[in-house]
Amino acid sequence: MPGFFFPQNNMTELNGKEDCQLAEGKIHKKKQKAFGADLKNYLKCVVPHIESGIRTSHSRNVMLSAEEVIQWSQSLERLLASQSGQGIFREFLKSEFSEENIEFWLACEDYKKTKSDHLHSKAERIYEEFVQSDAIKQINIDHQMREATAKRAQDPTHTSFDEAQKTVYILMERDSYPRFLKSKAYLNLLNRLQNNTSK
Repeated sequence: MPGFFFPQNNMTELNGKEDCQLAEGKIHKKKQKAFGADLKNYLKCVVPHIESGIRTSHSRNVMLSAEEVIQWSQSLERLLASQSGQGIFREFLKSEFSEENIEFWLACEDYKKTKSDHLHSKAERIYEEFVQSDAIKQINIDHQMREATAKRAQDPTHTSFDEAQKTVYILMERDSYPRFLKSKAYLNLLNRLQNNTSK
């Protein structure tokens, strides 16, 4: 049976390749270990910040007074005038899959304060995000208002979205807001704050 003949330098070439692969494997393992250590250190640095972020959101609740939270029940306007109220109402709307309403309302509030030279780009963004018929966060307005708002957004002024904003506000006021006041999120917060003040 004929034997296989490997010239000597070919054998060293093969051994060289194997050695390289072994060395690469070791380097790869070292890199993985180093990456793991880096990730561990990174998480050690980040986690306290995340935890402190959670604490500050709880301490924000502590800074809320029962009186302020009771005032939210007087009108949607009072609720939206409060930064904390906006946040809690937004979370409630998220649970009902209708957060686009408050997001649109807030975008319109911000839009009204926009400098004239930035109106066009902001109007375009608001229109694309909330108004156009295939918008990701499409608001619930009728076809006529959608068309009228589209026209106003093309030649924007500070009042371009006023009608649509008013419609969305009324929708929240009649629909979501009464449910929010009866929700566990609102009632539990109110009870907790009232219990804190009575201690």
